[in-house]
Amino acid sequence: MSRTALIAIGGNSLIRAGERGTIDEQLANAHATARSLAGMVKRGWRIVITHGNGPQVGAALLRSERAAGEVYTHPLDVCVATTQSEIGYLLQRAMEYELRQLGLTTPVITVLTQVRVDADDPAFKNPAKPIGPFYSREEAEEKKRRMGWDIVEDSARGYRRVVPSPEPQEVFEQNIIRHLLDQGMIVIACGGGGIPVIEQEDHTVIGSEAVIDKDRASAVLATELGVDLFAISTDARQVYVDFKKPTQRGIDSITADELQKHVDDGQFPPGSMGPKVESAIRYLRNGGKEVIITSFEYLTEAIEGNDGTRIVAE
Repeated sequence: MSRTALIAIGGNSLIRAGERGTIDEQLANAHATARSLAGMVKRGWRIVITHGNGPQVGAALLRSERAAGEVYTHPLDVCVATTQSEIGYLLQRAMEYELRQLGLTTPVITVLTQVRVDADDPAFKNPAKPIGPFYSREEAEEKKRRMGWDIVEDSARGYRRVVPSPEPQEVFEQNIIRHLLDQGMIVIACGGGGIPVIEQEDHTVIGSEAVIDKDRASAVLATELGVDLFAISTDARQVYVDFKKPTQRGIDSITADELQKHVDDGQFPPGSMGPKVESAIRYLRNGGKEVIITSFEYLTEAIEGNDGTRIVAE
């Protein structure tokens, strides 16, 4: 029987450091990632692909803001929806091409994905996720006054808007994704952590001015689907302890409990590796089998047990 994997692609897979993020650049980077994923399919894996959208959703917000005097604007949930389609289209094109190079005709489909969040999540009272461009102090104060944004100084480079980042509770399209996967399709879903929606008492949903962490949402979907492998692609070859210190060392293999001890020791900052290792632990403690964290260049070797960081429940 084919094994099933969910691969969460990091932002570096589409826009690399120093790039403007043009469509041509993103498409070229998508092909590099797709080659690794097509190789997995060739070896018999059924795959679901999730992805980040940080730079793209920032660009979508900026376009909406600057064109506000001429066309209707997009709220944040709609910006997430549009970037899901944009990135899904690029990944889908790249996957289809790379599969054909291997003699495969596996269908690829992008699913617009909504993720339920809790209206009472504490994150809504403490917006902390920076999004969009940097502003001067004067510009930031004007945005706060005119648009009601929450603004913080970010990395001494200027001021940015911050929004809530609530915990994902449920992927509404999970059954659709499972059905497509069972039909032999490659599914691209949960882009940018999913469109954050709040379910009302009458079961209708409303969009939320928030963003969901991509790795946390991917862990939820991986658990719901019961995949055999949850792979997190990032810009690091392995998970490291004492990162960028003389005592730095990579982790080849580790259990969830052992990894949790490193989390408790403050090894993984919240803005980088933190959400990834926490999502890995959460997936394993909810019945998951295996997690791999590595960069996409080493994904094939990591799956074969020769690179990256492998995390297991026990």
